[in-house]
This record gives sequence, C-alpha cells and structure tokens, in this order.
Amino acid sequence: MAVSNSHVSSRNLQKSYLGGVIFGCKKSTIKECLAKQLFGLPAQHFLYVRKVDPGLPLFLFNYTDRKLHGIFEAASPGMMNINPYGWTDGSERTSYPAQVQIRVRMQCQPLNEEKFKPIIAANYYTPHHFWFELDHSQASKLIALLSSMAIAPRACVPQNRENQRTIFLPLLKRNRMEEDNSLDGDDRPLESHLDMKDVDQDEKSLILMALKELAINHEHQDFSSTDYENELATGGDRHCSFIGEQMSSEEKIETCSSSRCQSIINELIKEVAELKAFKTEQTLKMKELEQKLVDAEAEIQRLKEHCLMVQSPNNDTKECMYEKLLESSDELHLDPSESIYLPMSSARSYASAAMLNGELYIFGGGDGNSWHNTVESYSPANDEWTSRPSLNGTKGSLAGATIDNKIFAIGGGNGLECFSDVEMLDLDIGKWIRTRSMLQKRFALAAAELNGVLYATGGYDGNEYMNSAERFDPREHYWTKIANMNRRRGCHSLAVLNGKLYALGGFDGSAMVPSIEVYDPRLGSWMSGEPMKLSRGYLGAAVVKEAIYVIGGVKNGSEIVDTVERFKEGQGWEEINSRAIGKRCFMSVVTV
Repeated sequence: MAVSNSHVSSRNLQKSYLGGVIFGCKKSTIKECLAKQLFGLPAQHFLYVRKVDPGLPLFLFNYTDRKLHGIFEAASPGMMNINPYGWTDGSERTSYPAQVQIRVRMQCQPLNEEKFKPIIAANYYTPHHFWFELDHSQASKLIALLSSMAIAPRACVPQNRENQRTIFLPLLKRNRMEEDNSLDGDDRPLESHLDMKDVDQDEKSLILMALKELAINHEHQDFSSTDYENELATGGDRHCSFIGEQMSSEEKIETCSSSRCQSIINELIKEVAELKAFKTEQTLKMKELEQKLVDAEAEIQRLKEHCLMVQSPNNDTKECMYEKLLESSDELHLDPSESIYLPMSSARSYASAAMLNGELYIFGGGDGNSWHNTVESYSPANDEWTSRPSLNGTKGSLAGATIDNKIFAIGGGNGLECFSDVEMLDLDIGKWIRTRSMLQKRFALAAAELNGVLYATGGYDGNEYMNSAERFDPREHYWTKIANMNRRRGCHSLAVLNGKLYALGGFDGSAMVPSIEVYDPRLGSWMSGEPMKLSRGYLGAAVVKEAIYVIGGVKNGSEIVDTVERFKEGQGWEEINSRAIGKRCFMSVVTV
C-alpha cells in the first residue's frame, strides 16, 4: 500500500507534540485505502503510528502523482495488523501492518507537491522524501490549505437499473464525527477518489443502510406514502432518491406497506446485531493476540537498536562477575592451584580495575539491575575487600588507569548517555575529583598508561563506534588528539608491551574483530599487527613476562568463549591451555 520511507523512519515526536500523520499510497492502492477506510505503513513506522488516537488529522500522499489528499481523521487508535492481509491478494500477510482506520473529515481537492511542500519543508530529508509525522502547526496549515479547496457534496446518486423505477429511501444521517467502526456503513470513503462507474456494486449495502434508518424512523412515526412524498417535495434533507432512466410524468411512486417493511427491517436489524456481536468477539480475540505479537516485536527491535548503548548484564553472565587476580608463571596454565578467586562484596560486570599502592581497586559497573558508583579495593596482604570513596556518578563500561599514585576513571555511560567525564581518586583527600574531560564522549573505550601519559582509544559516542584516540599528560593538564586507529572499535582492550600500545579486538559497529593495531608514541602512528586467532570483544587483557594474554570475551553471535591466547613479539599468537578460566566476559584483568 504505502511506499516505505526507509532512509529515516520518523521524527520521533512525543505524543503531545504529534499534530497529524501523512500516510502513503500508490495509484494501484489508493482505491483500497479509501474503500476500506484503512491506511497503513511498513512496520518500522509503528513507533509513531501507535501514538495516533481517534480524531487525529490524517492525510494521504499518492507517490504516483505526488499529490496530497485529505482531510481525513483517525477513527481508531493506531494498531498493528487491523487487516493482516491488506493490499494483498490474501495469500500472504501485508507489508504495511502499522495501520489505522479512518473517516473523511472534509472532502477537498488534492494538493500538488509544490503547494504543500513549503508547509512541511522541515520534514524533507532528501529532495523527494519526507518524514510523515506532523507537528500541530504543520497539521493546522495543511488543514487550512485543503479547506480552501473543499468540494461541495454530490447531489446525485446512481439509478437502480434492475427495477427500472424510482425508489425513495431515507438519507443516512451524516454525523460521521460521532460514529466509529460501524457495520452500518458509516464513514464512507471519499467519493471523489472512487470510480463512479462502480457504484452499482454498492447498491445492496446502501439499501440495507437505508432500510435500517427507515426502521428507526418507524419507531417514532409511521410515515404514510403521502407524508413521505410531501416531505420529499419540500426538499427535506433527510431523504435521497435513486432516479430511473427518464421517468414519465404519469409514473407513480411505489412504496411498500409499513407492516411489510417493518417485518423485513426487523429481520435485517437482527442479522446485523448478530454480525456485530460476532465481529466484536473476534476483534477482541484478534487484538489481544496481535498486541502480544506487537509487544514482543517491539521489545526485540528495541533491544536490537539499543543493546550497544544499554549494555545491561544478563543473568547468564552473573556467575562470571568476579574479579580474577592472576599469579604469573612461566607457562601461565591458569590452574586452580595457581589462581586465587576472590569474591567481591557485590557482583558486578562492565566495571574497571586499577592497581594503587599494592591494592586492587574496582569501580563502577553494574549488577544487571542498576549501574554502580561504588568502589572497593582488595588487599592481598590482608586477604580482604574494603569499601572506598564512591565515584561522583553511576557508570559502567568505563576505563581506568593509574598515574602518579592516583587512579583515573575515564568515560563510560549509564545506559542513557555516554560520558567524556574523567574522575581522579586522590587518597590524600579521600575522594574522587572531577578533572579535565576528554575531547569526545566514549562508552566501552579502552585506556592505558604509558611513560606517565594516559591514552584513551575508540569507544561509542552515542551515535557510532569510533577510531579516534587521545592522550592526557598530567604535566600539561589537558587532552590532546593523536592519530586515528585504522579501524573503528569499542569493547576492546588496550595493553602496553615494550613501549608500545596494543589495541586488541573489539566491536567495529557490525561485528567482533580479531584485528590488532600497534601505536608507537615515537612515530605517532598506528600500524596493523598480527590478528588474534579468534574474533572477540569484551575481553580481558594483561601483560605478564613480556607477553600479552587475552582472556575470554564474546565472539560473533553473542557466544561467550573460554579460550586464552598469548602474544610474544617475534612469535605471534598461540592458544594456550586454560583449565581454570571457564567462559567469561565483561570483566577486567589485572597483573599483580
């Protein structure tokens, strides 16, 4: 039915700011839109179609001739799959499930694009494509422009060729604004958009509607054929006629007796009531099932779109939410007898870690329900955890490093926004102090200290993953941009080996990557290194005895891995035995 507005789906106006909606059609579908009084858009447009309430102004844009039709209004809330097979031959489900039932508010001449484009100029994101959401000002101006081109109601109706005589029937009441979703035929489509040659096909439904109106009239007054004829002669607006071909002056008006008409009408009313009851029951069942499906689809879509930002830990990873201290050994087999598992006071992931004065500090992160600002430290000498001053704000997926006996907590986010903030823990005053912010917001970044300088790389700024990097020298007390990495990456690790920075793996915006980049401060540029054997992000990395170890992480497909790889200059990457690691991710690894 509608042409997909796929480049940018919506303006994402709040419901209170939504003044109207434009729906789309083509020459081949406009008749069905108007005849069925149903407009629809592709599923991605449901984000704002669901905000439509009855009475909201609607417009119909024909992509074929690029004309705007109106004025319509919503006769139902915006829902998914009011007609699951709309604009199809019935063999497959509709491509336009974001639907709303409509009625005609005012019949007007359609507007050429050059006439309405100035009103919605702010909605155009390409020369020929525009957002369908209208604010109140735009909707009011379109209504005013269309109203100036209103069409007078048609005075004639088609003849009944089957009987070749004149039949006089009551005209249906035109209070369209108060009657929604009626089986009686109210809310007829805009006649100017239908082929008048096809009206004969609708005579039965017109007669049915007229008979019902007649029955209602009979409840109050039994019109005689003479009274009826007199009322028509005075031009009363409650009646209309089906006029035959060239009626002679002698031909008389034929009417049925009141008793016979009443009997027929009572039968019809009974059948209509039964149909209404059946339709109501089926509609309620369908709406309940469709709403469950819509809710599930919306939740899936929301998670897909925001998982990179929200980063909330799931239940599968809670058992992995312990910090691991590694004792170095020649082979680093990570046997349980050579490793110490130290449960913290609370489970957390997406946290950062740093060493200070022989103690391990853990800060930030989350527990699957909320983000933390808490900080705790572990003393190997006393074998205990101690609470420390909290960060100034809750955050996760941040980075940490130590310079000049001070710990820096860098960037991160809280599921709603990304941060460029940097905080510094000064034990002399016993609290975290806000210091100079980075040049860019960075969520899921990696940072490290090299030669007394702090480096921050990559991450997510709320819009995209980045390849930029910057440095902070405490002696200069400001951040400076350095050369960009060759590839965008976040959720990666940064390790220092032999005076160089190694950016390891991560997520490039579409997939986990195995690639490695090496930064030499003396050259001021990044070089591609030998890639890891496995693509992974959310990994842990540490340097032990002139070798980089990467541990666990997530590979493509959200699979958590338990493998460990080791890199030595001149020898490349190799996978090593790791009996004690198990599957884990969203962790920090620190060498003691």
